[in-house]
Amino acid sequence: MNPLVSIVIPFYNCAYVDQAIESALSQSYSNIEIIVVNDGSTRHVERVRPYLGRIVYLEKANGGTASALNEGIRHASGQYFTWLSSDDLYDPDKVAKQLAYMQKLGASVSYGAYYHINTNNQIIMGGAAGISFPTRQQFIKMMQGGCFINGCTVMLNMDVFKQVGLFNETLKYTQDYDMWMRVLHKYNFYYLGEPLVLYRVHEEMGSQKFASSIMKEIHKVQQTYRKSLDEVIRNESR
Repeated sequence: MNPLVSIVIPFYNCAYVDQAIESALSQSYSNIEIIVVNDGSTRHVERVRPYLGRIVYLEKANGGTASALNEGIRHASGQYFTWLSSDDLYDPDKVAKQLAYMQKLGASVSYGAYYHINTNNQIIMGGAAGISFPTRQQFIKMMQGGCFINGCTVMLNMDVFKQVGLFNETLKYTQDYDMWMRVLHKYNFYYLGEPLVLYRVHEEMGSQKFASSIMKEIHKVQQTYRKSLDEVIRNESR
């Protein structure tokens, strides 16, 4: 069984977008569609043009990462969804290995390990990052304290969105944390320990430029789901 996998790449003024697209096009798994969503970019659009014949290209007014992801999801035809940030890279076997892992386990959602890289695509900060937990209860408790999931390592069945909805467009920085909190109410997250994503650390990344605003959003997400997740944890312990 070789289901179609949709790779959604939100793009806003990113100088690395062509490298992200190349890594998506270089996947060893052939049944993919690559959806690049230009979220109102004013710079680096020329880096996308050479690939227009091989990708689905969408343009929209600037609305943030959540709105760009949702636009891509609405246009996606795949049975599975993955997200690739325009400054990050996929290992050539990312889709193939993660899909096979999920099919073997009958999983609807999975996340995984990743490497940090610099602006020259060199691995930094030692070994692979990523964490798993022996029980669902422990996983949920840790998620209550903060998001340890790298969004670009996630693969999920498109049916998940039918159950939990799309990304929250009112959240500018923590739309991924909010999504995973909703998903874990209904699904188990399975962890693939092999690092298949290269996460780029650079001066223009939002997590460094907007740290204080991100913290405010994190607290908002935590407050939103605290009581409902406490109930899930109680149910798990019965």
